[in-house]
Amino acid sequence: MTRPPLRIGNASGFYGDRFDALREMLTGGPLDVLTGDYLAELTMLILGRDRLKDPSRGYAKTFLRQLEECLALAHDRGVKIVANAGGLNPAGLADAVRELAARLGVPVRVAHVEGDDLGGPEGRFPGALTAHAYLGGAGIAACLAAGADVVVTGRVSDAALVSGPAAAHFGWAPDAYDRLAGAVVAGHVLECGTQATGGNYAFFAEHGPEAVRRPGFPLAEVHEDGSAVITKHDGTGGFVDVGTVTAQLLYETQGARYAGPDVTARLDTVTLTQQGPDRVRIDGVRGEAPPPTLKAGLTRLGGHRNEVVFVLTGLDVEAKAALVRAQLEDAFDRATSRPAEVRWELARTDHADAATEETASALLRLVVRDPDADTVGRAIGGAAVELALGSYPGFHVTAPPGKGAPYGVFEAAYVERSAVAHVAVLPDGERRPVPSGATDTLVLHDVPPPPPPEPSRRAPPAARPSASSPGPAAATRAVTPTVGEWVRTDDAWRWLAHELTVDRFRELLPETADLTVVRHDLPNLRALNFVVEGLLGEGVAARARFDPQAKGLAEWLRARHVDIPEELL
Repeated sequence: MTRPPLRIGNASGFYGDRFDALREMLTGGPLDVLTGDYLAELTMLILGRDRLKDPSRGYAKTFLRQLEECLALAHDRGVKIVANAGGLNPAGLADAVRELAARLGVPVRVAHVEGDDLGGPEGRFPGALTAHAYLGGAGIAACLAAGADVVVTGRVSDAALVSGPAAAHFGWAPDAYDRLAGAVVAGHVLECGTQATGGNYAFFAEHGPEAVRRPGFPLAEVHEDGSAVITKHDGTGGFVDVGTVTAQLLYETQGARYAGPDVTARLDTVTLTQQGPDRVRIDGVRGEAPPPTLKAGLTRLGGHRNEVVFVLTGLDVEAKAALVRAQLEDAFDRATSRPAEVRWELARTDHADAATEETASALLRLVVRDPDADTVGRAIGGAAVELALGSYPGFHVTAPPGKGAPYGVFEAAYVERSAVAHVAVLPDGERRPVPSGATDTLVLHDVPPPPPPEPSRRAPPAARPSASSPGPAAATRAVTPTVGEWVRTDDAWRWLAHELTVDRFRELLPETADLTVVRHDLPNLRALNFVVEGLLGEGVAARARFDPQAKGLAEWLRARHVDIPEELL
């Protein structure tokens, strides 16, 4: 007997997302499950520092405040809640939810998933502040199958928040790879919340700014065969179309194989179809066995950093920058200890003959990092302030130098599945071990990209110089550290696949010139995905770049000028 589709919504894409989203999703229309993603590499570092201050914390406190307003509402409507807000302490959050439910008089059954923590003095990575394996959805499925109304987890893969409920609802076996892959793809589309409904979307202007003033959160209607329809509640803002779904599919994915703890989803098999207004169907997804290892995210405190931004107004910007740089470098050389890392960046935000002082000014940014707090604190602050009356004309800074702040470092590691004790702690307290996964795990190798499509056999049209790349048919989305580029027509895809080579990519984005760049082709989506290794240094928490998460990298690429065939304009 075929089971009805499972309606799974999302109410959070990160720790700090819209507080009212939980209530909006519960009151906006029918749902079976409501998920929330609260974790990211920077969040794990923040929670790790919280836990240092108080070992009983380490979870997303906002989630509890949201439940205080909405737990009774979810219970009355029969909506299960699944969230990774447990962070570093899912057991502690589960206890807090039980206490909250008792105080509110809401009879919910609470379960949690643990086993992801690989740190601590006896863990695999004792020197790390946090060390957590990315678990799959099997533990979530076990909790829901045992009757849980609320399931909180620590570090699971973002898509597990959808694949777990789907597996429980439909009774999928661990080796139902095609179906699990479909759910993982749907989960990946939902995981970042309103990015699937017009947020951070390159072509928002086509719909007008009002369309994305307050976009609604997405939901997926997951079917028993693993297909899904991405949509949103009627009457909410934003929009769902093939473009928004494609953009999110390319977000944080690297190549045709999207390997996770449950399954390896083949993104080159995905088919997207606009089924109606705000409805995009995902089907055709094929799955393979998961890899033999689990990814683990590690964070540690890397040292201390500080920065000063000098404002250079009017004429002789380059000479002013050279002067203040020489003065600061001289001060560093005379100091007791020079910062271990000194970085300068000049942003020419100034305009000639500007009508305002701000638009006549450029910004010179100095960033220093060092293991010692004093070296980046008082040392740089004093050196910069002392120049106030003895440097370039019009000397001032955007803000007084601070004391400096600690920064974190993120790195990925891989551990054998058997080394991770994935456990579902059921509502009655039973601790149920979760199998490590199917035995026929896939060993991933580099997948050679398919050959690009043949160019059009028509005579090549004249090119128009200095047109914005790649015209109104293309869109991009940057993450950490990948760039997705896609087009809307077959003719545009033939052009893009030949035009945007790795060398051309490096040429258009000179910051990547000395880095390893790998291109992956996804013809079904008319898309290219570029993985830029090393662009973010030691991770977002280290804040090494002007744009530490590379959020604007693809928009920079989209703004570059290239020659485009007139027939594509």
